Amino acid sequence: MPQIPDMGELIRLAQTPAGQKLIALLQRQGGSGLQQAISSAAAGNYAHAREILSNLLSTPEAQALLKELEGQK
Repeated sequence: MPQIPDMGELIRLAQTPAGQKLIALLQRQGGSGLQQAISSAAAGNYAHAREILSNLLSTPEAQALLKELEGQK
C-alpha cells in the first residue's frame, strides 16, 4: 500500500503547476464525483472516496500529471 504523504507535503504538491492542473482537471471532469469523494472521506468512508478518486485519476491526462508530481517529491 502506498504511503500517504503528510498534509504539508500535500499542500506543497497542490501548489505546484502540475498540482494546480490536476486540481483543475478533477474539478472539470469530476464535478459531483469529486464532491462525493470529499464527503465520503470526511465521513470516514475512505474506501468509497478512494474508489471515486481512482476512477477520476485513471484518465491519461491525470496519469501524466500524477507522474509529474511524483517526480517533484
